[in-house]
Amino acid sequence: MAKAKKEKIVKKVVRETETDKIRKMDQEAIEKQIKELKQELFNLRFQAAVGKLENTAQIGKTKKQIARMKTVLTERANANKYGGRYGTQ
Repeated sequence: MAKAKKEKIVKKVVRETETDKIRKMDQEAIEKQIKELKQELFNLRFQAAVGKLENTAQIGKTKKQIARMKTVLTERANANKYGGRYGTQ
């Protein structure tokens, strides 16, 4: 007797990256978020200078988040400048 094969359907789990989340935001929201993150970075640096900062990795994370947002804004500016989907995925 032949055994009946059961087919498994495997769904691929796709995680949304931070950059994908930023790309879904409009320009005003990104600029507002950059302003808030810069203020947070200032506060973190101040805490680090005073010696009150416990999680020093937070400074790097905040800087990376600002850089991601600025990159998305640059991609959009280049897309407008050169036409099409320049720099977008």
